Amino acid sequence: MALNLAQTVVDFLKKNIDDKYTARDIAQWIFETYPDECREKQHRSTATVNPLDNDVALLQQLVAEIGSQRPRIQKKHPQIKTTESRPRKYYFTNATDISEVEKAEDHILSPKNVSKKSTLREHDLYKVLSAFLWSELDLYSKRIDEKRSKNNKGAGGNKWLYPDLVAMENLSQDWNREIKDCVTQYADKKTKVWSFEVKILVNRSNIREVFFQAVSNSSWANFGYLVANDIEGADTLKELRMLSSLHGIGFMRLDLENPSESQIIIPAKEKLDIDWNTANRLVEENSDFLEFIKLVRQFYQTGELKTTDWDVQEITTD
Repeated sequence: MALNLAQTVVDFLKKNIDDKYTARDIAQWIFETYPDECREKQHRSTATVNPLDNDVALLQQLVAEIGSQRPRIQKKHPQIKTTESRPRKYYFTNATDISEVEKAEDHILSPKNVSKKSTLREHDLYKVLSAFLWSELDLYSKRIDEKRSKNNKGAGGNKWLYPDLVAMENLSQDWNREIKDCVTQYADKKTKVWSFEVKILVNRSNIREVFFQAVSNSSWANFGYLVANDIEGADTLKELRMLSSLHGIGFMRLDLENPSESQIIIPAKEKLDIDWNTANRLVEENSDFLEFIKLVRQFYQTGELKTTDWDVQEITTD
């Protein structure tokens, strides 16, 4: 009997509600669960380019077909959703977009290689982000803790004021000493400042809120980024690209299981000048941000950087 691939994918995801699988995960399950149908598919193939003459080729064909049928599957079964991270993951859920965000913010993370469940919070993303920034981008980061704010405007008064993390890029790291001294004399730029707003999940229900929170909190810097553990839906990514083109805020996706595989999906547009009026407001409201500015000033004065002064994290593997 011929394999109805689309329906098989739907049935598999329905049986594993809310669990996320790559196309290769699904293809491997199909290959193992329906060996006769897969063999029949091999025998029926008449392809002369990339023939299905071995198991690897067949598995790759299943992966490709799952991907090509995704739009039709989702149109017929709107409960089947996909993340836009790479590799894309498929899942079936009865949850609304809003409830998915609420669930993600109090999500139980239980990777297959972890026996003990742990609660994933937005706070857990900060160290991963710091590790990625240091290991991959050579950025010196600093956490901005909302608890260290004056909060004169009451609860939530500073929600759209300061970012979750800030970072400094040392442009002069590989410069000759004469160039460094020359730049100092000319009072020219030898750093760039980055700002990051961190979320667990971005989807259609919260895309505009979190994006404009990033605009409000991070557009003062040379580079401003919205960072998330995951982004759900092609429409969400399309909206994000449109908003980014208008406002210059970039998007970075964090990979918690493999931090070095995190990636900048949408590069931020560089602002040549820092908005010092906004920076001054941040300094007045938050002691962590004041410490960050002091470290930047000290670097300009001394040319020295101590990793112990920053929230530098190394990428670790268990």
